[in-house]
Formats: sequence, C-alpha cells, structure tokens
Amino acid sequence: MTKQQEDGASLSVPLSGPFYRGSRRLRIALVGQPNSGKSTIFHAVASTSVDHGQLAGTDAAYQRCTVQIGMDEVELIDLPAMYSLRNLQGDDLEGLKYLLWGDSRPPISVHESAQPPAPFSRPDMLIHIVDASTLHRHLELTLELIELGLPIVMGLNMMDEARRKGVQIDVAALEVELGIPVVPMTAIKGLGISRLFERAVQAVREHVCPLPQPSGEHIAKWAKQLHQAVDTPAIREAFRVPQPFMIRQLKQADDYFCHELACHFPQAAREVERIRQQADAELPRPLAEEVAADYHYRAARLFEKVAHLGHRSRTITWEDRLDAVFLHPRWGLLGSLALFALVLFMVFEVSAGIDALTAARLAELAAQWQPESTVGVIGRAVLDGLLGLVGIVVPYMLPLVLMLVVLEESGVMQRVAFVVDRFFHHIGLHGKVAVPFLLGLGCNVPAIAATRTVASGRDRIVASLLITFVPCSARSAIILALGGKYLGGLGIFALFMFNLLIIAWLGRLLVRRYPDISPGLIQEIPPYAIPRLSAVFTSTWQRTQDILTIVTPLLVAGSIVLALLHHIGADAWINQALMPMTVWALGLPAVLGVPILFGVLRKELSLLMIYQALGTFEIGAILDWIQISTFLVFLMFYVPCISTFAIMVRVIGRREAVFSLLLSIAVALCCALSVRLLLTLLQWW
Repeated sequence: MTKQQEDGASLSVPLSGPFYRGSRRLRIALVGQPNSGKSTIFHAVASTSVDHGQLAGTDAAYQRCTVQIGMDEVELIDLPAMYSLRNLQGDDLEGLKYLLWGDSRPPISVHESAQPPAPFSRPDMLIHIVDASTLHRHLELTLELIELGLPIVMGLNMMDEARRKGVQIDVAALEVELGIPVVPMTAIKGLGISRLFERAVQAVREHVCPLPQPSGEHIAKWAKQLHQAVDTPAIREAFRVPQPFMIRQLKQADDYFCHELACHFPQAAREVERIRQQADAELPRPLAEEVAADYHYRAARLFEKVAHLGHRSRTITWEDRLDAVFLHPRWGLLGSLALFALVLFMVFEVSAGIDALTAARLAELAAQWQPESTVGVIGRAVLDGLLGLVGIVVPYMLPLVLMLVVLEESGVMQRVAFVVDRFFHHIGLHGKVAVPFLLGLGCNVPAIAATRTVASGRDRIVASLLITFVPCSARSAIILALGGKYLGGLGIFALFMFNLLIIAWLGRLLVRRYPDISPGLIQEIPPYAIPRLSAVFTSTWQRTQDILTIVTPLLVAGSIVLALLHHIGADAWINQALMPMTVWALGLPAVLGVPILFGVLRKELSLLMIYQALGTFEIGAILDWIQISTFLVFLMFYVPCISTFAIMVRVIGRREAVFSLLLSIAVALCCALSVRLLLTLLQWW
C-alpha cells in the first residue's frame, strides 16, 4: 500500500446505518418534571420554524421541530411537564395518552373524541431530562417511564449545580442499574447537548432497551394475580399498552384505566376489584399506597447506590468564570456584545494603524508615478490593484481572521454562537452563522466563503445574501470618515443601528422566499483550550486563500477598466447616464455617479474617488447633512464589490448571486430614498 493510500485509509470514517432521514426520521419526545431544563434543551437545538400546538381538548402546549444530528434527522417534541404517571387527570392525562397511543386511539378510547391526543404518531424514544442536583426526586418518574416500553436516554442536567451542592453521581453505575444511556450535561451552557442526542440516536439504532425494574416481593404476588385477570387477547387489543404499565395502573386503582375496564370488560373489572380488596385486607396498608411507597423506596435505594452527598463545592474555576461571561442566561449576551466591541476596535482602530504603516506608505510611493501613455496607465492600474489587495488583506482581513480563528480554537466563539442563537432565530437563521457575520465586518468575501462550513441549503443562501449588507471594513471606513466628521457619533450609531434593523427585516422576508424549513442544528460547546499555532495558521489560510484566486485578478482588472475609462474621458458619459439615480432619486450631484458605479470595482478607493469627483476634501461645503446621510445609507447597502459577487457565484450559484445583486440595488435605493424623505420632513418641522 502506498503512502497516499495509507493516508486515505486513515481519513476514512465508517458510517453506521440505517440512517433516519426524511419519512424515516425518528420521533423523540422530551419528558421531565417542571424546571428540569427540557424546554431549554429544545430551544437550544430548535430549527428556525417551530410548530406550536395543544394536546386534544386541553390547554397543555407542546412544541415540535426537526433537528439535524449528524447524518440523521429527528422530529423533536417538547411535551408538557409531568411529575408522575400515576392517576392523572385532565391535561396531564392527555399527555400520557399521547405517549401511549400517539395520533391514534385504541378501541377503549374511540368514544372520547374523533380527534387523537396529538396530530403526530407515538414517539420512537424518550429523552428524560432530570435535575442532577435533585436526582432523588426524579427517579420515581424514571421508573414509571421505563414501563412504557420505549427506549429511554436520561439527560442528567444541571451538573454544575449538583457539584456546588456536593451531589456526586456515578454516571456509569446509574447506566448499569437502569440499562439506559445517561448523559451528564449543563443545558443552559450548551454542555452535553450534542452528546445527549448522539446517544439517543445510537440507542435506537442499537435497540437498547431499559432493564426491567421489578417491584418488591410483597407486591409481586398481587401483580401476578392481576396479570392473570386481564391477560387476554381482547383486553390487550382494546387497551394497546405494555402489560407492566397496565398492571401498575390497576394496582394503583387508576381512575381512567379502571373506569374503561369496567365499561368494556365488566367481568374482568370485578375480578380486578376482588384482587385489590383482598390485597388491601392482607397488606399493612391499601395496595395503591403500598405501590406508591414501593416506587419511592426503589428510587431512594437507587439514589443511594449511584450518588452520595459530599461537601458543597466553593471552588470557582476559571472555566466557570468565563462561562459566567459568555453563557450566563441573562448576562451572556452582554459578554458577547463586549466581544463584538473588541472585534470592532480591532477593525477600526488597530487595523487603521497597520494600514498607515503598510498600504498607506506604499500608496504614497506609487503616487509619484503619474504616467500619461496608455501603457503606463495600464501599468499604474495594475500597481493600484495590487496595492488595493495589500490594503484589504494586511491591515483588515488578516488581523480579523486571525482573531476569530483564535477565538474559535479556544472555544469562545462557539459559546457566543450559542448565546446569540435566539437572536438569529428571529431572523430565520441559526446561531452558527454568527461567525461569518462577524467575519463580514472585515471583508464579505471570506465571510460568505465561511458559510459553507457552518450552514447548508436555505440557511447558507439566506446568510450569504444578508452578509452582503454587513458593512465591511472598506464601507465602514467611508461611513466613519464622512459620518464622523459631518454627522457626529450619534449619526454613526444611528447608521449602524439602521443597518442592523434592515438586515433583521430582510432576514424575515428572505426566509419566506425560501420556504424549505431547515432542521435544527446542535451546537457543540467544546471545552476551553489554548489555540495551537499550526491549527490557527491552517484555518486562517483556508479562509483567506480565496483572496489570491478570486479577489486579486478582479481588483487588477477593475483597476485597469477604471483607469482606461478615466484616461479616455468617459467620466462625463457615465455621470450623465446615472443622473436619474444620483440627481433625481437621491438628490446628489451628478459627479458622484462614477464613485457610485466604480465603487463596485474598487470599494477601498471610493472615498478617494468622492473627493476627486467633488474637487475638495471638504465635502460639507458642497453637500448638506441630508445629502451626506442619504449618500452614506446608499453606500452602506449598495453592491459591496465585484469580488463578493464572484465568491457568491461559487458558494450559492449564479442565479442567487444575480438575485443578490438586484436585491442590494433595490434595498439601497429604497432605504436611501426613505431616509432622504424622512430627514427632509424633519427639517421642515
């Protein structure tokens, strides 16, 4: 075997099937007591489209969505909380009926309603979420759920709280005792969620069944007699429930099951009542109370086997402190905003200093060459294109990409994406696209390229379309230079907030254009780690290599086209052709047509072209504050650059790239015209 073959063999990953996708997707129900964290888990993995409803004839609400788990898909259902399965009434009873029968009704239940408990079938498995810090209170429900005859995975949630309370749980021993997978986790921090769903799918694929949890010997005698009384084909077909569950309900004199048995099988019901009365007479207390006490005893004994109470932990690790900043349910968003502020500082402050030391000095040297011949003009244009490349990559792109890669490798960025997930859900996207959006502040090209690794299908298209409206470093530099001088800090803040609102509004509209519902994605929260230099440099190169293959030739070609048009004096023709947009619609001088048009080719030179077109660096003497505001809003949403268009063709296809081009022009015109009219009205008032 050659070395290449050996390398290929080492990279091969075995796939285990069958895969649960499409019509074969698994249906998983989240169950648990109140405040166990199951709804937190649901929202952490939910898709951008969640189906809300109520169980038949009740106020008990459920939530449902599709979630992607590796190569598999599951339909996840968040059911109303329940303390127990014993002697349920009203809304709680309908929840139990769904777990037993799904979207069908057995013969004993058809008289109740033509509508099934829920409009979807019975779950293929259960995920039981428990509070690890109060595990002893949840184990009784676990023992009851086992009798439903479904595969079960336990999510041992709030492990951080258990540690603080001194509750130490032997997870492996708990798995052995119950015969089900048990996954320790802290859902509110996103820890363990990915592993929970991986174990759930694996449990179904491997046909893992819970171990039987027999009752005490003093009750087994009566359970056997009840089993003999109701173990007939007719009763089994009428109720369609697992026999252990049926016997348990009869032992506890469950109102619903005893009533239906009496209505449909009166002779069997009388025999059941006789056995129960005999048990009540012989046992120290009624059979129903003995059964309840038995469950309580078995749960307590199980807790003693797998857990013990130690000293409360007062140790707060550095990981806890960082998680308190990035994953806190209330303050995590502020921590994320602080991180965004750091990135903006990097882009607009540090990068400006790097630019002054690199591209700006090279541009000063190149400015001494002013050729007049056509060949010389082309040569100068090639040089300008290469200088433009240096001006984009060195001061803005490389520092930003390096910083983002370091944050990803350290595990911080994944926590930010987890926290902002709900914000992106309002737009119609997943929190994983937060990294490309942040990358777009430096340059839209690597940002759109990054969507290939974090999203697919509709999410990739919508994210790519929206990223074109994120102000890159070149557009932001124009906004800061002109807005900071003539509109002030409040004006700049208003422009960026307006940009954010338009992006959110467009997101809601674009998800309607692409109605396919993307499944929820489970965001993995890795442990904190010190970034490795090799991984940082490799990832940085992967995200910036498109600059050499796509952006470089386009910058050079754009510079040549712009220089030749200027050389032959075509500026006046272009300004005349664009007058309907610049003068009539936007109320700007006609000479700004060339900077607007060729900003598509050389966005980083747009500010210089504006100064050249107006013939002065003091544009406030020519444009009033309304014109400046209108112009900046237009540039903020106008086609970012031809390099961005080229990368969009590669990532989302030519058709969607053309749609993005038309969309940006339409949005820029509509927003700029609206701002112009609004500010004019305010000026009149």
